[in-house]
Amino acid sequence: MPPLIPRPSCLRTLNGSASQSPTISLAIRTFTSSSPVQASTVQQKRRHQDPYALAQSRARKAANLSRREVLTKERAAALGDPVRGITTSFVKSFDSALPSTPNPTESAIFKPSRSTQPRPGPNAPEEDHLNYFLSPNELQSALQRSEVLSAPLPESSSSFEAAYTSTSSEFNFDRMGRPVQSPEEIKRAAEERKRLLEQQHTNATAAMARIASLANGSSKDRMRVNIQRCISTFGRHNTDSSLPPKAPSERQPNQVEVSPRPRIGPDTGSSEVQISILTAKIRTLADFLETRGKGDKVNKRNLRLLVHRRQKLLRYLTGKERGGPRWEFLCETLGLTEGTWKGEISM
Repeated sequence: MPPLIPRPSCLRTLNGSASQSPTISLAIRTFTSSSPVQASTVQQKRRHQDPYALAQSRARKAANLSRREVLTKERAAALGDPVRGITTSFVKSFDSALPSTPNPTESAIFKPSRSTQPRPGPNAPEEDHLNYFLSPNELQSALQRSEVLSAPLPESSSSFEAAYTSTSSEFNFDRMGRPVQSPEEIKRAAEERKRLLEQQHTNATAAMARIASLANGSSKDRMRVNIQRCISTFGRHNTDSSLPPKAPSERQPNQVEVSPRPRIGPDTGSSEVQISILTAKIRTLADFLETRGKGDKVNKRNLRLLVHRRQKLLRYLTGKERGGPRWEFLCETLGLTEGTWKGEISM
């Protein structure tokens, strides 16, 4: 029950000065029975000041972290790495955006100057994808056209026949007073000019190969090419003709079979394409966090979001395809294990 507070008398009944007014003393009641210094309990003081209690808390934290590492390793050994899975040749090619198996029709466009040169480079013969939305055939045709345009026009023989020569002097001069060269000198100068033009064209070809190479591009350029490769590899506009259809489900007696609609353009929205694109982004982000972004919490959260988004799509595709050829082709190509979609993924 709250304490009783005396009510002051009315101001009209007061006689005399204000100093003679009766004083009102209100009892001040604190909310705690102890002083603010003694507000914390003994356990709280012991937790922050006792070195033995601090050592115990550190030991419990270290034990929890070590147990978490053991559980993570056991899950990775049983189900596989939930982030990377198994590194295949297709997944490894995401680093350089160069296909693991080059197209034989376009592989001989840029021949390497040395046979010992590694594959990911500006002169690599396996570069079927170039930067700036170029294809090797387009670049080769442009270089051939530039070679034709830069070549000099053939000199006509009438200029030599019309040249005026003087038989009375030791040297031959034309009508403008310039000395006329001998046929051997003219031939030698033409050969030198041809050799110089060939050298310039070779340098221009090498420079364009370096400019258009993905080895000299940025990570955004490589990601753009990786997305194009994922669409062409897992898009249903290509896999419908190469992969067999899945096993038919049980049909109801009154169910009418609906024929699939023809596709217009490349397939960019199916689950397989989205999973492959997310796998390329996850690998790029995971490599960045392991090397340069160890303290980057924002990108660590972005990696967690990408992994869980891929997990949802894999769970959906598991129930839809029921282990069909599309599912097997996706898991074998991208190296996806059960840890990427089963259970709870903690990072």
